[in-house]
Amino acid sequence: MDDHNPFQDPAVTQHGSNTSYATLDLYNPFEGTVEPPPPYEATAPTAPAPPAQTPPSRTTPTEPRNYGSYNTHNAQPAVNATTAELMKRQEELERKARELERRERELQSHSLGPGAARQNNWPPLPSFCPVGPCFYQDINVEISQRFQRTVTVMYYFWLFGTGTLLFNLISSLAMFCIDTSVGVGLGLAILWALLFTPCSFVCWYRPAYKAFRSDSSFNFFVFFFVFFAQVVVYVIMTIGIPGWGFSGWIVSLTALKKSVAVGAIAMMNAILFTAQAAIGVFMLKKVHGLYRQTDASFQKAQAEFATGVMSNQAVRQAAAGAAANAAQGAFAAPR
Repeated sequence: MDDHNPFQDPAVTQHGSNTSYATLDLYNPFEGTVEPPPPYEATAPTAPAPPAQTPPSRTTPTEPRNYGSYNTHNAQPAVNATTAELMKRQEELERKARELERRERELQSHSLGPGAARQNNWPPLPSFCPVGPCFYQDINVEISQRFQRTVTVMYYFWLFGTGTLLFNLISSLAMFCIDTSVGVGLGLAILWALLFTPCSFVCWYRPAYKAFRSDSSFNFFVFFFVFFAQVVVYVIMTIGIPGWGFSGWIVSLTALKKSVAVGAIAMMNAILFTAQAAIGVFMLKKVHGLYRQTDASFQKAQAEFATGVMSNQAVRQAAAGAAANAAQGAFAAPR
């Protein structure tokens, strides 16, 4: 078998004879020619393809991200709530500081000794008035914080009742101007204004004040007895019986037939009397509910009454005098 030369293949020889493809890769060193190898022709380098547009890389975990205004909208209500809470706490601390300051002054006044009495401050009269204050009253100092609101409402209710009686006096005077036959009612209206104003303060407001101040069972019972009678009087005022000096509904409707202006004034007075009676019933139930929450009882009221009577200097002197007279009478009796 003849050796076949692969380099004599027509396909190879044809490709090698083309000078346009003359490269070192087509040079055959085994051929018997003495011609030098064809020079190397470097092909022009092709331009590199432009890099593909890659999407921007995401932020790293440590890089802060921008969430727009979402975070600020959520942070603003939280900041406002915190500020409101801080202001509320500051007001509460200031109120407690004022209360402690008042209590400190009260303790200092008590520490002056048994002979140093507290200076009366009610009613608040001017210095040039010949009559001075009759009572010492300071709700924020003497009343427990639990009952301060109730005692304050009772005080303003007493002021409201006083104003209603003064308006009743004006209403009775207006009716007297159009009908002189109601002079008795005008006189009674003056009497009620002069009588109920101080008596209501002394007979039911002061017992309520002292009851809440020292948890006094005796003062609680005094308040319930007197204030219940006062509420009954409020109901009578609201009815307005002619000739009793109260411009209630009956009197106001009667005056409305004679004069529209006077009738309107009397009707306003009747509305005030109605509100006064309603508030009186509500406050009676309110104080009774607070009384049931305290340690007050009828037995304690009896004990307080006995202690108060025996601690009175005049009562003790009268009892000692009665005992001395009885002893003298016993010795002087014939045997």
